[in-house]
Amino acid sequence: MIPRYSRPEMVAIWSPETKFRIWFEIEAHACDALAELGVIPASAAKTIWEKGGAATFDVARIDEIEAVTKHDVIAFLTHLAEFVGPDARFIHQGMTSSDVLDTCLSVQLARATDILLDDLDRLLAALKKRAFEHKDTVTIGRSHGIHAEPTTFGVKLAQAYAEFSRCRERLVHAREEIATCAISGAVGTFANIDPRIEEHVAEKLGLKPEPVSTQVIPRDRHAMYFATLGVIASSVERLAIEIRHLQRTEVLEAEEYFAPGQKGSSAMPHKRNPVLTENLTGLARMVRAFAMPAMENVALWHERDISHSSVERMIGPDATITLDFALSRLTGVIEKLLVYPDNMLKNMNKFRGLIHSQRVLLALTQAGVSREDAYRLVQRNAMKVWEHGADFLEELLADKEVTAALSEAEIREKFDLGYHTKHVDTIFRRVFGEA
Repeated sequence: MIPRYSRPEMVAIWSPETKFRIWFEIEAHACDALAELGVIPASAAKTIWEKGGAATFDVARIDEIEAVTKHDVIAFLTHLAEFVGPDARFIHQGMTSSDVLDTCLSVQLARATDILLDDLDRLLAALKKRAFEHKDTVTIGRSHGIHAEPTTFGVKLAQAYAEFSRCRERLVHAREEIATCAISGAVGTFANIDPRIEEHVAEKLGLKPEPVSTQVIPRDRHAMYFATLGVIASSVERLAIEIRHLQRTEVLEAEEYFAPGQKGSSAMPHKRNPVLTENLTGLARMVRAFAMPAMENVALWHERDISHSSVERMIGPDATITLDFALSRLTGVIEKLLVYPDNMLKNMNKFRGLIHSQRVLLALTQAGVSREDAYRLVQRNAMKVWEHGADFLEELLADKEVTAALSEAEIREKFDLGYHTKHVDTIFRRVFGEA
């Protein structure tokens, strides 16, 4: 992933140095268990930890060896032997390369997920704060992009909070599913390595043993994981698009923070563009794109092939790094979001009471008018507002068929904004709890 969309903590998880350190720990923990079972000398396991643990693995040296061996794990083991010495012959006893590669990937994905969960926690905190800040800030709800009925800006943010809460729950489950360990040897039968070795390594690395690894961890786990990241990215985009629409000049109900010295256009000095949320829309597309190759990785030949390998070397870092950056950026947008309640009211009243049409419709039906006739009466007055800029209330009061069914007081009462917000507290309790 390019540095522009990367944050250091997440990038570090995918660095070659981190990868080789995890590879060493997998091998060293396996040696401890092998020593406990009497397969290798205890002194050898101790030497491996002492010399390998103190080593600084030379990425360039490993690449140099791999240029000859054409095998990354063998290149690493050869380099490790340069530190450990003769006892290096006991490393990798009964193991296969996938034991190291797959278990390492599980560790990296679990660590990356912990960062993503923290990202979601900070985003949720920002959404909750702003939702309560604007719990009673009345704004217009839109369907098909057209004025519908009133809601509050707090309810909009509460919806986003609920959605990202579900995202968090899914990610917790995805982490649990991805955090498995495979130390089962060729074709996963444990013929040359005791299952207790796998159990020991799994415990030390915070993983669970893979029930049946077939030499590789089944890729349905990874498919579900990356699909979950794709869903989270879609939720990021949903909120980003809402902000982008609200920032349009014709709307301007909310706006990304525009910093002192910031420039919106190289040609037009007046521009204040929603560049952050536009960027989030683009990043979301990328994270979703990684889900499909992860699903295609599920169908491997027999007990294993490596058609998944090249894919995961790309999507593992790129998906987690990109989503980490996106969640952090979205949190910043929400924390600093500029909200314009006056513009919300102005926009809501642009069509002079039209948003109360449903209440009038229902009142007419309750007064004995058929639904078909009630709809006709309300719509014909509504069209005068759309087409001629009329005042909806005045038109209704002048319509003899309407006033034959409803009194003036009954009609006026249907234009009360408070009617539309009376259950906001109920919604908030459902989302945030009684507190």
